[in-house]
Amino acid sequence: MTQSAKGGPDLRPALSRLVAVFPAVFGAEYWGQKPLLSRAAELGQDFSDLFSADAVDELVADRGLRTPFVRMAKEGSVLAAGRFTAPGGFGAEIADQVDADKVLREFSDGSTLVLQGLHRTWEPLADFTRQLITDVGHPSQVNAYITPASSRGFDPHYDVHDVFVIQIAGEKRWTIHEPVYRDPLSNEPWTDHRDAVSERAKQAPYLEATFAPGDVLYLPRGWIHSATALGDFTIHLTIGVSAHTRSSLAERMIARLTASPSLRAALPMSVDRLSPERLQALVREATADLIELLEGDDFTDDVAAEATADFRRAIRLEPVHPLATVSALGALTGDAVVAWRSGLQPNISRTATHVAIAIGQRYVSLPIEAAPAVELLAQGEPVRVAGLPGLDADSAVVVTRRLLREAILTLR
Repeated sequence: MTQSAKGGPDLRPALSRLVAVFPAVFGAEYWGQKPLLSRAAELGQDFSDLFSADAVDELVADRGLRTPFVRMAKEGSVLAAGRFTAPGGFGAEIADQVDADKVLREFSDGSTLVLQGLHRTWEPLADFTRQLITDVGHPSQVNAYITPASSRGFDPHYDVHDVFVIQIAGEKRWTIHEPVYRDPLSNEPWTDHRDAVSERAKQAPYLEATFAPGDVLYLPRGWIHSATALGDFTIHLTIGVSAHTRSSLAERMIARLTASPSLRAALPMSVDRLSPERLQALVREATADLIELLEGDDFTDDVAAEATADFRRAIRLEPVHPLATVSALGALTGDAVVAWRSGLQPNISRTATHVAIAIGQRYVSLPIEAAPAVELLAQGEPVRVAGLPGLDADSAVVVTRRLLREAILTLR
């Protein structure tokens, strides 16, 4: 276990890199409530291991990125894809690949370059994002914004997800205003409140500061922001955190309510001509049906189970490497080191004869002798195959092969 720069064991290593307060303080006082600006000197380290200007050049020139993993914008407007993409030549004729020549031309002319979904295309950020998801318990994704000197990429706006902004290169002046609409949901973009956002942006800001490399801003959804590059070009990462909400739980509840036969039943014919008293009686009957369903023994458990499954589906698992895994299976020995696949949260249960691992609709069943090994592996720490409890040397290899083939374990 790593040690926190703030002292003591670091139980949330990715989050601790992003905030200059204890994670528990961040969760209680800032998460979903107000911005937090953490300066590089307070954090005690930079982010050069995660991203850099060289990474931008490699992604644009050498990786064959396609839309929507790349886009460009100028003065608040998104450019047509054809202005920065082109076919890749013989054997790569797909037309929406990023074209480094066009990017150079547009960037030199003042357009901002946006690299989207870096948690899928840049390995250091993929690893960091998986850890951050573990730390905060909400799905996350990463974009990079590369802005020319003295340019503003987007007009003042708010996001419908929380963000951590990491300044990577250059300096950028950020202006933050309080929300005009708090806690917007994913279907409530800032354009729904365009005039109010524009008016709020004319008022005195909540925070205005110049960000230098290594500075990090946490910004809850709904907070209005804009930024302008100073001097040379700038690079910043935006880690978007799609917070699960009570609304998502309510949607699950409503979905189960609409499955009730009594509530699905049609109202009488000529309902438009029923007396007020008869309509009131129908409302009382529906209310009684609703209360009976809500108070049912299984309702809360079922909604919670469905919500848990939703949360888990939203988290990207540690990638597996099919060819490397297949190659390793035949040569596997007790000296191999394996670990539970990061992000995988199955249900493990025992019977008298077997231990079962449930992953969605998929079940993996092993002899009961493997239960101590499975339960140890599920704790997440790397384990040497020969050290798996309850199994002899040959059985440990057989069980490990099975779990590797089922993408439950990964090689370390």
